[in-house]
Amino acid sequence: MPVLDILRKKRDGGELDGAEIREFVRAAARGTWPDYQLSALLMAIVLRGMSPAETARFTREMVDSGKTFDLTDLPGTKVDKHSTGGVGDKVSLVLAPLAAACGVSVPMMSGRGLGHTGGTLDKLESIPGFRVKLSEAEFRTALKNVGCAMIGQTAEVAPADRVLYALRDVTATVESVPLITASILSKKIAEGISALVMDVKCGRGAFMKTIGEARTLAESIQSVGTTNGLRMETLITDMDVPLGCSVGNALEVREAIDVLHGSGPADLREICLVQAAAMVRLAGLTESESMANEIVRKALDGGMALDRFRRMVEQQGGDPKCVDDPNRLPTAPDRSTIVVERSGFVVDLDPYAIGVVAMKLGAGRGKVDDAVDHAVGVIVVKKPGERIERGEPIFEIHHRGERGLQDARTQLSASYSIGETPPVPRPLVLEHWR
Repeated sequence: MPVLDILRKKRDGGELDGAEIREFVRAAARGTWPDYQLSALLMAIVLRGMSPAETARFTREMVDSGKTFDLTDLPGTKVDKHSTGGVGDKVSLVLAPLAAACGVSVPMMSGRGLGHTGGTLDKLESIPGFRVKLSEAEFRTALKNVGCAMIGQTAEVAPADRVLYALRDVTATVESVPLITASILSKKIAEGISALVMDVKCGRGAFMKTIGEARTLAESIQSVGTTNGLRMETLITDMDVPLGCSVGNALEVREAIDVLHGSGPADLREICLVQAAAMVRLAGLTESESMANEIVRKALDGGMALDRFRRMVEQQGGDPKCVDDPNRLPTAPDRSTIVVERSGFVVDLDPYAIGVVAMKLGAGRGKVDDAVDHAVGVIVVKKPGERIERGEPIFEIHHRGERGLQDARTQLSASYSIGETPPVPRPLVLEHWR
């Protein structure tokens, strides 16, 4: 099929048919088009868009470009969750074992952090010995024995996406709803799941800054996922402040363990319960919203989710003693605080600034091949709506020597505001499609 004809058609706003999309995706996976032609079509898609039908076909071809898992022989309905990422988003660490404790089978393929947002795999690897690279046999064994497994994307899954994502990163073609939709869903469908809970983050700490942008992406993912045979629940959730209080790999694992022990920040607990209830409904365990809520609360408060997390850690080679003694997790050697200069209520916190600080301390990556320091990060001591007195700390910095410390102090000091009255509470779940 002539490459120039495909490029010209999309450049001029035409709708690519199945054969043309298949040619493009196979060329990416097999290396039969040069990078400049792949990049040209990516730019044409950014500028001209794709119809819902095109995006659905594109997603299916991305799935078929590589290996797919067939998990039908394992018990339970396979349900996963995906988040578009944010600051302090450690939901998956609680959600996978919580849903598994309720009877859902959770094959979760996660990613690493890049920029100001953290990655689930980096957090898991802060647990001594935890392995995110499992063979297919090990993955299946973990699902059979524990009911959940959390792994990284294998080289065989959606290889076309890996090629196209790398090109998008260096050609200013990341910001495209069809490309984002296909990238997310192709990897999820390839896992062998039947249903997906999709969490689109919205706010300053998210990729989608406005509710309009978030809604457009949410609608696309809901539609394309359904067209490709997934049962879907899609949420838009707030990321205008950090989720929970901890930002940084081992710090976030500690906080997730706190929630599994029945404590932890209220906002983190709430979003975990909401998404676990959605997974229970999608798995067909109940159609009742109230019954789903009761099931997940009992699993969390009764310690079943904690036990499932402990079993998952041990199954994947990690130190299960960390679950009851988080001091076994990596700990930064140095701590500093930022104190406020006036009394009042915390009115605002900038999640983007906090995420960037954590990254520069070493908790994240500026480039894909950067090393990660699992111990460092930032703890938000007071969140919006809370009263704080002059001289009290609002941030606690966990650092290693002077690396990034001065910049951290400067940026964090400018990232919050104090007022005479508390701000109007903002709901955590902004929209929910079922």
